[in-house]
Order: sequence, then structure tokens, then C-alpha cells
Amino acid sequence: MWILSAPRPLGPDALPAHQADLTNGALMYNIGGCLNCHKPDPANASAAADLPSGGAPLKTPIGIFFPPNLTPDLETGIGKWSELDFLNALERGLSPAGSHAIPAFPYTSYALMRREDILDIRGHLMTLAPVKSEARPADIPLAFILRRGVGLWNHLGLSDAKWQPDTQQTASWNRGAYLVNGPGHCAQCHTPRTLLMTLDETRAFAGAPSLEGSGNVPSLRGLIERGRYKDAKDLISAMQFGEMLGYDKLSSGGMGAVQTNLSKLPEGDLQAIADYLVSLK
Repeated sequence: MWILSAPRPLGPDALPAHQADLTNGALMYNIGGCLNCHKPDPANASAAADLPSGGAPLKTPIGIFFPPNLTPDLETGIGKWSELDFLNALERGLSPAGSHAIPAFPYTSYALMRREDILDIRGHLMTLAPVKSEARPADIPLAFILRRGVGLWNHLGLSDAKWQPDTQQTASWNRGAYLVNGPGHCAQCHTPRTLLMTLDETRAFAGAPSLEGSGNVPSLRGLIERGRYKDAKDLISAMQFGEMLGYDKLSSGGMGAVQTNLSKLPEGDLQAIADYLVSLK
């Protein structure tokens, strides 16, 4: 069992020959909501609120995590991480030292992404101002044993398969499907889980109990049929403007930060996301 739970890192041959596209990296950073979870610790008075220096508590069913510093600080951030280190973090949920991340970090969705897009995110992060922010250990019982056990869980919850386009759908629909399922990792909150805490793909996007322990995350299916939105254009306006234009609940709770990120996307990508979501019946 110990052998089966061992880390399975990617090797150097997994790295594509790629020059980081910083514009795309910023877009992927926003759709991924990196700042939402890696926001600064409120106690770190020197940390800028718009930089992902980490440390703010993240409540989960198994305890409290303190997401780490994503700025390029050499001592406390990712400044010394190689491209392969970053790829292993997002595709395999592994730290540079080889320890397993708990799947509160949505690497099972990021693993679907094109590697070029992952490296573009790294390129964007490396342009940010470095912030010194020491990592805080997670407040969970038996953390070391749990992290090693994630290696076993990965055999069920982590796929090696990359997202593939549906040749029966339009280019816009496929773009939306990619953004929602990969970098957007929407399924992590909007899809219910099995007893083993893997995503229940038979009920994808059908709504789920909140991972923070109270309330429910709504279904993304039948948004038009249920009267949530009039049409795809109405959904695009909601993603752009949220409650500022009367789209109640879209900017409340955890969706507030998500809607803020969505509002930064080009209209073509919002159209693609809307095309995909309204197709979920």
C-alpha cells in the first residue's frame, strides 16, 4: 500500500518546447481564480490584496488549509520553482519536494489543461511582485498520513487524460467546455461527490453540498429552462456585471470573487462559457 501511494511525478520529457504567452497566462490566472484561494493572510499587513501571497484560511470538511504563496519570492514563494515543478504541482498535485497536495487544491481539474496554458500561468506569476509570506501548516489531523494516502486516492480521482474537443460541437462550445472543466474547475464545487470524495461524473454540474460545510452550491444545468437566465446573452451580462445589474446571487457568497474574475475575460470567452453552460440540460 505504501508503494501504491508513492508520488508519480512527470519527467523532463513532459515539458513542451514553449515560450510563455503572458497575455494568455493572465487570462488563465483569472479564469482559474488563483487569487480567490491564494489571497493574503489578513494578518500580513505588508501584503498587497491583489497579489496571491497566500495564508488566508480555507475551510474544508477535513480541516483548515492555508494556501501557499504564489508570488515569485525566492524564499517563501515559487521563485525557485522550475517549469517542471510547476507542471507537477498543477497536473499531479505534487510539491517540488514530492509531497502530495490535498485535493482541496483542484489539480484534478487543472490536469485536464494544455501544458502550454499551465506554463503560461507560471509565466504570468513570475511577473508579479514578490511577497514574503511564510507557509502555515494545515490544521488537519494526521496531516502526513493523509497526504501520503492521497497517493492512493489519485488512482481513482486523478486522470492522466487531457481534455479533448467534441467534433460534433462548435469551436465556441469547445472553448467554453475547456475553460469550465479545466482552468475554471467549476465541477469542483458544482458537481456532487461519491463516498470516496471523487467527482460523481454521472451528475456533473448538478449542484452539490458546499465544501465549506454549510448550504448548497446550485446546479449549472437547465439555466435557461429553469428560468434562471433568459438566454446565453443574459448569462453573459450576468457574468460581466453580477448584482450591479440586478443578477441576484451571482455576486454573493463564494461566487462574488468568481464573478469578479469572469468580468475580466474577453467577451468571446464569456460567449464560449455561456454556449457551453446553456447546453447543459
